[in-house]
Amino acid sequence: MTYRVCFVCTGNICRSPMAESVFRARVAEAGLDDLVEVDSAGTGGWHEGDGADPRTVSVLEEHGYDGAHTARQFRSSWFSRLDLVIALDAGHLKTLRLLAPTPEDAAKVRLLRSYDPAAGDDLDVPDPYYGGLDGFEECIEMVEAASEGLLAEVRERTKGQVA
Repeated sequence: MTYRVCFVCTGNICRSPMAESVFRARVAEAGLDDLVEVDSAGTGGWHEGDGADPRTVSVLEEHGYDGAHTARQFRSSWFSRLDLVIALDAGHLKTLRLLAPTPEDAAKVRLLRSYDPAAGDDLDVPDPYYGGLDGFEECIEMVEAASEGLLAEVRERTKGQVA
């Protein structure tokens, strides 16, 4: 049985594709790529069909991750096939929980930085879109830090499963 994780930000061209790429690499490094499916989407459809922001691609590739991506909009109907929906900030969390068709689906939505014990109370990954490259570097640092805790949870949830 495949365990499915979807990362969600606003337009699916900066934060969520970065989180998708980093987490997919962590899943592969852990040998779980046959058990875990990782993707991403945006709360809005403004960039649907576009590639990731060139700054996202640059930072991902500079850090050794895959920069290939096509943006898409999150659909409420996806909840039934997803195990975890990872929001990149509190606004996304609220939007996704409102989109959830059932309370069980709403419970699948979590903030990415909630998996980083060092994050404290500041659980938003800031949107780097309107800033410079340093915002994208900060974003990947936050994503990498939270990915370890998220991987530990996914590893626990998939323990004993066979692809």
